[in-house]
Amino acid sequence: MLQYTKFILHKMSFDQILFEKELRKAIGLMTSEECLELKAWCITQFGDKFQDTISLVFAKDEQQLNTQLVN
Repeated sequence: MLQYTKFILHKMSFDQILFEKELRKAIGLMTSEECLELKAWCITQFGDKFQDTISLVFAKDEQQLNTQLVN
């Protein structure tokens, strides 16, 4: 799943909205370990272009994970 997500994100990197949509979709299907690896990869590959988007998407994901752990 992680390799496929990287492939898709590369293809969608021409458009910020599509990139964010695919990133959110992928995060919903991954384990927390895969999400951490994906976050590091996204920052390395697209940090200069989509830093705000990456930070926002992963911040929301971390909030959801923390909420699930508490409940």
